[in-house]
Amino acid sequence: MVGHPVTEGEVALDVPSAGKPCKTWYIIVGNVKKSARPPVIALHGGPGSGHDYMVALADLYEERGIPLILCDQMGCGRSTHLPEKKGDETFWTFDLFISELDNLIDHLNLRDTSFHLIGQSWGGMLGGAYAARQPRGLRKLVLSGSPASMPLYKKACKYRLAELPSDIRGLLEGDDVNHDSPEYQKAANVFMRRYVCRLDPVPDPIQRAWKNLKENPAAYSTMQGTSEFDTCGTLKDWEGWKDAHKIEVEVLLLNGRYDEVMDFVMEPWFKAINKVKWVTLENSSHTSIWEERERFMQLCGQFLSQD
Repeated sequence: MVGHPVTEGEVALDVPSAGKPCKTWYIIVGNVKKSARPPVIALHGGPGSGHDYMVALADLYEERGIPLILCDQMGCGRSTHLPEKKGDETFWTFDLFISELDNLIDHLNLRDTSFHLIGQSWGGMLGGAYAARQPRGLRKLVLSGSPASMPLYKKACKYRLAELPSDIRGLLEGDDVNHDSPEYQKAANVFMRRYVCRLDPVPDPIQRAWKNLKENPAAYSTMQGTSEFDTCGTLKDWEGWKDAHKIEVEVLLLNGRYDEVMDFVMEPWFKAINKVKWVTLENSSHTSIWEERERFMQLCGQFLSQD
């Protein structure tokens, strides 16, 4: 984002159950007030990955003049950390993150000027759930590698695991798996390098996202579970597509040919949403925002720029 006009800020968030003051950190690329184009708010994955890898979306400002708003969701990055809430299923909820998003939107006075959302992975699940509530000001929505159904996602992960060599698969599956062992970590990295990011080397911003999940696992471990491919947290039964018919705005769906979020996991979005387009990027897995960056930005830029 070097050379672009950048503004950083924090906004207080009232979360009584947190037991302490909370804040959301954000950064804006471009000038929201002076721009003729609505800004796009980027919703990162995880939960808990942080904004780092979403910085690639600054391309949309550079190429299209679309201001970009990045933030760290509660529990990670430069926003409030709550390690003491690890395992608290009543705390880490969709309502928490939706209230945080609403709070940021109101703080930036975007209701009347309008805004777009781009959600990647968990961020798209959040974006889909938010759009189904028909919030005032939302103009368009992009869901990238975002499961419409977590039971289907878990099924897809089993398919992807079955594609791995038997010795790798044996280290990742079973009831007695030691998630902290070096052998498990090495095997899990094979999965990540095939179905999450296929670039070699993995870009630093994506590595920072993975590091964020390890250093601040409270939200992720509670909602997702112990690994990327075995959802055992509170999200395990989530079926976002069931409310997707309530989404009124235009939606662009994106996933990768080698994505852990396989086509049949995206399909319920496509069937349920009224105004929707779906593109699968042929040379990507889960992070097409980096794996096919130029194509990703072209698709998003055209979609967000059309009236």
